Amino acid sequence: MTLPVIGITVDNRENDAGSGIYESAIAYSRAVHACGGLPLLLPHVPDLAGAYVGCCDGLLLTGGADPVMEQFGCATDGRARRMDCTRQAFELALLQAVDDHRAASLGSSADVPVLGVCLGMQLMALHHGATLDQYMPESMGEDAAKAHINNNAHTLVFGHDDSVLAPSGQCVVSSHRQRITDPGRLRVVARAEDGTVEAIDDPARRFYVGVQWHPERGGRTTSDTLSYGLIHKLIESARGD
Repeated sequence: MTLPVIGITVDNRENDAGSGIYESAIAYSRAVHACGGLPLLLPHVPDLAGAYVGCCDGLLLTGGADPVMEQFGCATDGRARRMDCTRQAFELALLQAVDDHRAASLGSSADVPVLGVCLGMQLMALHHGATLDQYMPESMGEDAAKAHINNNAHTLVFGHDDSVLAPSGQCVVSSHRQRITDPGRLRVVARAEDGTVEAIDDPARRFYVGVQWHPERGGRTTSDTLSYGLIHKLIESARGD
């Protein structure tokens, strides 16, 4: 059987393209391989976004630093850890290329499946008109925000039974100081018990899901539906199952 190719976005060492070195947490590639996919790391070349989308069966947008917000109409919070602008431009170009591919192919049958993780989810949402709370310790208080950092586990509240994220009762692990406040054109499908948006999707597409947690850090069996099981669903969709 030919393995579906899953393009995985990479970071820059020290969050700086000037370092001259890409890096990627091995957990992403390991999870894609374990779930039946062929992991392919994608260099930051915005002009090649369409070509990448054309040769990948699915995409996994990984975690990282914080979005630079000026292009979305507001100032970047001074406490944010600003992501490298080259990476941001590339990942937004990828998301636009996915949209263009879908439009050119006239419908959902040609959708390129996308899973966004943490930062990846936030970029998916911003691409679709979302708004972002840029500093959770201020907006919800230091103690409440601690539930979402340092891989702390917390439970979810699900809102739509037709999502690939059907209720499961499992905990997830997170590490972020920013959160979506309005999903724009996407749909909220899960929240933390404190109301923090934890998952979004586009129900009109085959598989277009963003999660605020890190599924690659969770359970390593496909029965763990919010961890390896979620990545397995991405790969099933990329394979056309």
